[in-house]
This record gives sequence, structure tokens and C-alpha cells, in this order.
Amino acid sequence: MTTTTPLPRTGAAPGAWPLLGHAWQLHSRPLEFLSSLPAHGDLVRIGMGPYPAYVVCGPEAAHRMLTDSRTFDKGGPFFDKARVLFGSSLPMAGWREHRWQRRQMQPAFQPERIDAYAGVMGEEIDRMTAGWRPGMRFDLTASLTTLTLRIVTRSVLAAEAEDEAVADVQHSLHTVIDGIYQRVMLPLGPLYRLPTPGNRRYRSACTRLHRAIDGIIAERRASPGGDDLVAMLLEARDEDTGEPLSDKDIRDQLVVMSGAGFETTANSLAFAFWLLSQHPEAEKRVHDEVDRTLAGRTATPADLDGLDYTRRVVHEVLRMYPPGWFFTRVTTTETTLAGHRLPAGTALLYSAYLLHHRPDLFPDPERFDPDRWLEGSDCPRGAHVPFGGGNRKCIGDQYALVEMTMALASVCARWSVQPDPGATLRVQVRGTLGPGRLFMTCRPRGTAGDG
Repeated sequence: MTTTTPLPRTGAAPGAWPLLGHAWQLHSRPLEFLSSLPAHGDLVRIGMGPYPAYVVCGPEAAHRMLTDSRTFDKGGPFFDKARVLFGSSLPMAGWREHRWQRRQMQPAFQPERIDAYAGVMGEEIDRMTAGWRPGMRFDLTASLTTLTLRIVTRSVLAAEAEDEAVADVQHSLHTVIDGIYQRVMLPLGPLYRLPTPGNRRYRSACTRLHRAIDGIIAERRASPGGDDLVAMLLEARDEDTGEPLSDKDIRDQLVVMSGAGFETTANSLAFAFWLLSQHPEAEKRVHDEVDRTLAGRTATPADLDGLDYTRRVVHEVLRMYPPGWFFTRVTTTETTLAGHRLPAGTALLYSAYLLHHRPDLFPDPERFDPDRWLEGSDCPRGAHVPFGGGNRKCIGDQYALVEMTMALASVCARWSVQPDPGATLRVQVRGTLGPGRLFMTCRPRGTAGDG
């Protein structure tokens, strides 16, 4: 993949509205608006309501921002709103807190732990497909959402997937994530305190979600032990005071891990099945590979080396439709980025979608091409950031990649899923990118009998 990196340029986005700035464009057509910004520079000034912010459009600037967390700390419009729900949990914490939190939680995502989680992944993949019948039409996104929630519940939360608390987590998270997204994109301040039906649903979902996670924590305190994330958080001690984490601190970590660990993965898998259904040659290459490697059985981590093309499919899906499509940072001191002087407290926004769809970085960016990721392909640093970068890179990136590759390969080893004739994909832009309801029909593959 031949690419060129443009010289740093700065500019301002046109079309700001009084009071709202560019918030309406970000709310009504976010992907189109963001994709238009690189034409104005590598660092582009926009308005988030009445407040200015800069969108990082160049890969070198993105790389520097992501790898210098002391200068470009978590903060800005997105995180200020999200902290209301997620507190100072790992993705929200400032760089000082983050170092300690990461050390406490990293063991839960070491390769040997992911191998153990993979057993749960395989069981739940089998459970999902066990109910499929030849010619059955169903909402694939909904099935995959249930799959990934059950996996994160059993592996990361170490809770039984049938628990009432888990059902409350599932039902609440969608409303909560949507509510935070709306409050970021349309910063209407006092209007969100009015007793409107939407505001009441959001507050009720937050309360229900907190109550459910608190119940899981209480159960584990009553029956301590284990080597899962909940156990690690219960045993953690503040490095300065030696005090254990409060229930609220633990709840914040579990809420954000639950939210990050199921909807994002489910949406990426749904996009993957859709893209394969639209590209028969790619689907055939996946089928040929899983037939050689799996011969109709469920994948395990030991199979990953034989699933090279399937893994490239996953990487290309994450390029085209990164679930975490935008985030913000804030400068902690005066600094220079992309040749532009920024005072302390400057809000920055970066978008994986924007970077992944720059044609100078990824030629013909709307084309689905897993072979972009062949070994030796040239990808500038800071250009492909579906999990962020630097020491703030998503702690569960390898967990997610293993889960997506195993699920995609295992399903394709037995089934082909196809959309209705004439169906089209409508990308839904919320707190994450998703395909919405995606009705597909499953057909058994010849190598796996009748499924």
C-alpha cells in the first residue's frame, strides 16, 4: 500500500452556526462532516457549541497526541459528559491515575487469561448457532449483541449470563450510551435537566445500570476469590494510602468495561458478515481458509495462525467502520501540534473514521480490501487507530481481536448468512458506529452438514 503523508497545515471549518458552532453538523451528518475536514488542514478549528475545539486530521499529529498523554490528557467535551456516568474509570482517568489503574487491571487481559476467556467465547458461539435452522431469517445484529454481552458477562464480570442483573445491564447500556452521545453532540446544557421523556429514560437507565453492577459487586464481596477482573479490583489497594477501592470505583470500572466490551464487538461482527455477503470472492476465501483450518468445528486460539485472511477481514472492517469513531483530549500545558501553538486547556477531537477514510492514506477508502493488511503493507503511524494508541490504547484490544476472529471463523465454518434481496446497509452513528437491525437468512454450508 503506497501512501504519502502531507505536510502539516491548519485551518478552520466553514459553516459554523451561531451558538451551536459545528455541533449540528456533527449531530446530523457526522461522518460526512468529519471526512470534509482534512481539506482544511491537519489541525482544523471547529465550534462545539460556544466553545472552540480542534480536530486532528493528520496521522503524524494523531500519533503525537496519542503517545504523549501527559501533554494531551483525557478530557474535553466527550469525556466531561461521560465522566458523569463512568467516573474516573480507566478510559476516563487522567494520566497519573491511569498508570496505577492500568497496572491493577492489565493481568486480566494477559494472553493466558484471554486463552481462558476463549473457552467461554467458543461455548457462547456454539450456543448462539445451536438455535439456527436452515433458511431461518433473523436480526443478526441482535443475535451478535446477545452473544458478546454473554461473553463479556461470563469472562470479564465472571457473572452468570442468565442473572437478572445482567439483563438490566443489557437493557440499560444502549439508552445510556445514546444519552451520552446526544449530550456531547448537542451541548444544550440546562435542557437536559428538564423532565422530558427522553431525559427521564436516560436517568432511569443510569440508575438501573448502577444498581445492577452494584449487585454483582455485593455478591462477589460475599464470596471472594477467583482471578477475574472483579476479583482483581476487589483486591486492589491504593498505592499511596493502602486503602481498597470503593464500591463506586469498582462499579465505574465494570460499567465502562461492560459498555466497551459488547456493543462495539457485536457491531464490528455484524459489519463483517454484511461485507462478506456483498463480496463473494472474499467470502469464498474465508470459507476456504476455515475449511482447511477448522473443518466445521469451533475455533480456538491455537487456530489463529491458520486464520490469516479472516484476521485481515477483521482489520479491514475496523478500518472501514471503527466502533469508537471519535474521542477528545485536552492540552495540559501550552504546546505545538501540526505547527500550531495551542494554549493549555485546548480541546482536541480525533476520529478514527476520519483517518481511516483519507484517500491519501488508504487509496479508494470505501473499497473493502482485506489484502491492505498483508504483511509488509505500508501504513503510516497514526493512520490506523481503531483502538487508540500509546499507553492509552484500549486495554481489551487483543481480547476483542481474538473474539471477533473466533466468532467470524466459527460461524463461517458452518453457515453462510445472506441479507434480503435488495437490502442496503444504513450506518447508524451513535456513541459507536453500528449497522442497526440487520436481517439475514442463514444457510448451512456443505462442509458442516446441516449446521
